[in-house]
Amino acid sequence: MSPRLLIVDDDPVQRRLLESLVHRFGYQAELAESGEAALTRLQAASAPQIDLLILDLVMPDLDGMAVLGRLREKNLKIPTIVQTANGSIEAVISAMRAGALDFVVKPVGAERLQVSIKNALRVDALEDEVRRLNRQAAGALTFKDLATKSEDMERVVRLGERAAKSSIPVLLEGESGVGKEVVARAIQGASDRRGRAFVTVNCGALPENLVESILFGHEKGAFTGANEKHAGKFVEAHGGTLFLDEIGELPQDAQVKLLRALQEGEVDPVGGKRPVKVDIRLISATNQNLIELVKQGRFREDLYYRLNVFPIGVPPLRHRRDDIADLARRFCARFAAEEGKKLRGIGAEALALLSSYDWPGNVRQLENALFRAVVLADGDELTVAEFPQIAAQVKGFDVRVPAAPAPAAHQAPRAEIIRVELRDPNVMALLDEGGDLRRLDQIEADVIRFALGHYRGRMSAAARKLGIGRSTLYRKMKDYGLGTAAEENAGSDGAAA
Repeated sequence: MSPRLLIVDDDPVQRRLLESLVHRFGYQAELAESGEAALTRLQAASAPQIDLLILDLVMPDLDGMAVLGRLREKNLKIPTIVQTANGSIEAVISAMRAGALDFVVKPVGAERLQVSIKNALRVDALEDEVRRLNRQAAGALTFKDLATKSEDMERVVRLGERAAKSSIPVLLEGESGVGKEVVARAIQGASDRRGRAFVTVNCGALPENLVESILFGHEKGAFTGANEKHAGKFVEAHGGTLFLDEIGELPQDAQVKLLRALQEGEVDPVGGKRPVKVDIRLISATNQNLIELVKQGRFREDLYYRLNVFPIGVPPLRHRRDDIADLARRFCARFAAEEGKKLRGIGAEALALLSSYDWPGNVRQLENALFRAVVLADGDELTVAEFPQIAAQVKGFDVRVPAAPAPAAHQAPRAEIIRVELRDPNVMALLDEGGDLRRLDQIEADVIRFALGHYRGRMSAAARKLGIGRSTLYRKMKDYGLGTAAEENAGSDGAAA
């Protein structure tokens, strides 16, 4: 889903002008005629989230500066672009100090406004990603850092917040790559164990002969190669959270010892003389159907019921498409900063492509796709061309590979670079092959040609939708050399009538 912008201005003409520009850029727009109305909308819990605020500084009653002050008081962090009629340095400096990211002077040009919006969204996405990574590293990630527009994911957040209030064992279920570990970290960050150890164990990657040692520890000399004492993951997580990922892959011998450790609250290190008490919060995760594994005899039934006390199903990314655009912008901002690329963001067509794909690898696949796109990008914005593998699998996006000319007989074969052009069939090119703007008559001819094809030669329908008379359409077709098409389509139009 494209970003949602809130336009705040007391002038109805200015509001409609900005709304038209915002829609042209591919964003959603909402309007507010006063500062009070804007604050009411921003604090509406049930309404969709506002991603950017375009705020007029001079308004009756509550002006733009007062709105910025209220936002700061209520700790509402919303990227804001202020607009002013006079462009005075004092007003701009005051607005930037109050929290605005950029300013524009009325009447603002389309290009200037578009650049300002892209920059503001990019800065906000980067700040949000850095803030989230810092909190995750500090063990303080919370569910506020998992902002979502998906109802399915909001249910996960609500359940996670409830689970965080107690030490109840949690089982996270979902496909690989959906972000189960992030949810587990948010549960810890929202609990009284915030900031303490968070120990992750991938049960599917544990060597079968070392499972017990890795989980419960061992004494020096307990077995061949045990040259030093090892505490084990349970002891490392003491006072914090132990996250057992892919719990369904745990060998059955280890399942018995895990069950005892959970029941008794203590572990028996290999070669140890006495058990060691541990205080942990257990969160386990799986991408398998554990009850089926129980029926097949591959997973202990008593351990299943011990783990499955508070199950939370994390939905796949294809069931939360409203989150794809925000995740993509966040990943783009992070990777662009890491790679030193000056990217303003992702184009509307590319976002539409990403939101249409099913993402079998979920969030992990999306993250890797954005990493690759950022590395390949040459321009200041990611386009469909940076996602060729994705575009090839989404209906409506064509992949055309131009044939390379054959080398002359006297020339040795050389490496060829094949450019893959991807284009939405409903998007019209404004530039020619040389990179110059196409003439207006060429663009108009293409529009008429497209309209005739779209309405299958029905002249009346095409003329009506183009907003011109039928005779005018015939004249323009004749001027642009489409007369033959006009004669052919006239009969079909009459038949259709």
